[in-house]
Amino acid sequence: MYRPAFSLAGLFLFVALGSLPLARGEAPKANDLAFFENKIRPVLVKHCYECHAADSAELGGKLLLDSRSGMQKGGESGPAIVSGKPDESLLVQALRYDGVEMPPEKPLPETVVNDFIEWIRRGAADPRNADAVPPAAEPKVQSDLWSLQPVQNPPLPAVQHGDWPRDPLDRFVLARIEAAQLSPTRDADSRTLIRRLSYDLTGLPPEPQQVEQFARAHARDGAAAVEQLVDNLLASPQFGERWGRHWLDVARYAESNGNDGLSRNPTFPHAWRYRDYVISALNADTPYDRFLTEQIAGDLLPEGSPEQRDRHLVATGFLALAAKPAKAMNTNFDMDVVADQIDVVGRGLMGFSISCARCHDHKFDPIPTRDYYAMAGVFTSTETMWGTAASEKLTAPKTDLHVLQAAPHVPPPADFVETVLVLESNTGKPKPVPPSDWPVGTPLAMGVRDRAKPADCKINLKGESQKLGEAVPRGFLSALELEASSPIQVDPKQSGRLQLAQWVTSVDHPLTPRVMVNRIWLHLFGQGIVRTPDDFGVYGERPSHPLLLDHLASRFVAEGWSIKRLIRAIVLSRTYQLQSDAEPSLIQADSQNLLLARHDRRRLDAESLRDSMLQVSGQLDPQPGDGSIIRHRDILVNLAGNLHQPSRHRSVYLCYLRSSPPPELAAFNLPDFTTVTGQRDESTVPGQALHLFNNPFVIEQANAFARVVMQASAGDPERVQAAFQRALNREPRPAEQEQAVALVQAATAELESEEQAWASFCQALLMASEFRYLD
Repeated sequence: MYRPAFSLAGLFLFVALGSLPLARGEAPKANDLAFFENKIRPVLVKHCYECHAADSAELGGKLLLDSRSGMQKGGESGPAIVSGKPDESLLVQALRYDGVEMPPEKPLPETVVNDFIEWIRRGAADPRNADAVPPAAEPKVQSDLWSLQPVQNPPLPAVQHGDWPRDPLDRFVLARIEAAQLSPTRDADSRTLIRRLSYDLTGLPPEPQQVEQFARAHARDGAAAVEQLVDNLLASPQFGERWGRHWLDVARYAESNGNDGLSRNPTFPHAWRYRDYVISALNADTPYDRFLTEQIAGDLLPEGSPEQRDRHLVATGFLALAAKPAKAMNTNFDMDVVADQIDVVGRGLMGFSISCARCHDHKFDPIPTRDYYAMAGVFTSTETMWGTAASEKLTAPKTDLHVLQAAPHVPPPADFVETVLVLESNTGKPKPVPPSDWPVGTPLAMGVRDRAKPADCKINLKGESQKLGEAVPRGFLSALELEASSPIQVDPKQSGRLQLAQWVTSVDHPLTPRVMVNRIWLHLFGQGIVRTPDDFGVYGERPSHPLLLDHLASRFVAEGWSIKRLIRAIVLSRTYQLQSDAEPSLIQADSQNLLLARHDRRRLDAESLRDSMLQVSGQLDPQPGDGSIIRHRDILVNLAGNLHQPSRHRSVYLCYLRSSPPPELAAFNLPDFTTVTGQRDESTVPGQALHLFNNPFVIEQANAFARVVMQASAGDPERVQAAFQRALNREPRPAEQEQAVALVQAATAELESEEQAWASFCQALLMASEFRYLD
């Protein structure tokens, strides 16, 4: 039985150093709106609008479901939904056939019902107008949306304080600040700066000696010392691990299928190869246009060597990692897979929800249904390869996998079969390991390849694959007319993915560079210039600094699509290096910091928090993780119980199973890994504090941290000093040191153990807001 290392004395110190901030009400998140558009609206259109829309021949139960206000008002039985409470929502009861039956002909699949439950649980975000307006018979495609306009390279604005900017981007920021008759706050000190840079570029805190060395160099050499630090961090292998994790969120990376609604969760034993590809590509600073091309059409690119061939094939795992709904009784399964691929390209690369046009012309953005099926033809002409799905045909049919040429054969260890039989036992009887189509240890990869006979796709009327309309020639978004590039025509003998990659990465594509530089800015500042990073459409936010966004986008393309080069420029800017503290008058004038006159204080994400605890406690293994704990386990997760195992590697190498995330991270706003996530939600709930108090991992790191501190010195004041330096990268203030010594001594008397007392103190530091937040 685990016992928290915390004592009452430790609790007091935790409160003194800063407790959890209060949660606050927030507007609907972009991900929640996207969930409605992708999961809810198509079902309403297909199954409900015939009887429950403003233009229905006969309105059933006086219930309108084609508008937000109609759904909230409800019909004869009352409101259709109760936000946040699916079990109390009449709509859910009807979908469950609990008293009322909707739709009346037959119940919807359980996966669809679960989507409605999840939507309401998350607050029932609904971007529809208050009153439904029937669409025109032939909607006109309009392209006057700001994000679809060509990227311009604006001239640098004039500023009053010409000595303030360090980088051209600073002039765009300062011009806005001066126009508001304000001034930016002061520069961050050396300790704040190295901590910020270390976390932002590698996801890890600096070591105490690095802080001291940088402080001396910064005082002596100024900007040159910062440049040297940044170059060292960008060149470290930890850079790809940090920024690879950001991309994996966009790619909805996970190592199991999930999402079939029947508790069947087959593993993806080979998904980890895509993870390693991403980390390697970012460390190598693969140009972003090449990075995308490899993921969309790597199998169609020239092969210079077996190693390059393997890398290209593994990269196409980007299109194969979908959380597929159950195949059982789902005639739309193949088109559901296509919908996911369109979404990960649309929202993931271009910030556009193309999937909303699957059933009807997009209600807001200039995407007609014909455009959806023009792109769908690219993916219906593509074979998606996910493997055996644990031989669970009700979840997904078995497919082929890429066989790699240069990767080593890695057979399971000698005792592996016995271990798997124990893990997979069900009512005490072993479940046999499913037979494989490949020799044991064969290096395999998820991915895609062209079908033997590519063909255009027919429109699925109301999104129903059994009701077909005319075929649409394969192509891309008609609202995007790229001026500088010659027209890109799909090769009729191929799927069209290579041409799709060429189109997405065209130098004059207005969305691709804007979306990526916005995501880079987001991860360095906490908010994007466009604060809806996955939605550059009508209902997304407009950029706070449109000229700055275009300056960065045009610069990104002109400088060879280099992610590292853009990050370097941003972090060396005056804007990035501002402190987070500011005069009350500045905070009052710009409470949301839209002007960027100060740096926002940010909470560490789940992975950085865990990795920091490992590093501070001396337990972190900096070597890359080897494969995955499920690399030889093609099984159902629900039959195998808890597959997670203790690990000292960085969090990016943990096993990310859908519906079963790493337990050390689960409390801190992990995405569900089923859809594109450019920005994670951030919430503060009691469960997070309880996790820090009681989780065995946190307690283990506190104990290890205490042993490191106790070995550093025999004196209590010196131990406190060492603990502060490791955890907070600073010296304790005199009052803090005096109080901490007194608390440890009191805890020693209370717990009758010096080691437990120091573990209590160390856990308090790991829980402190100063440890968990970044200035």
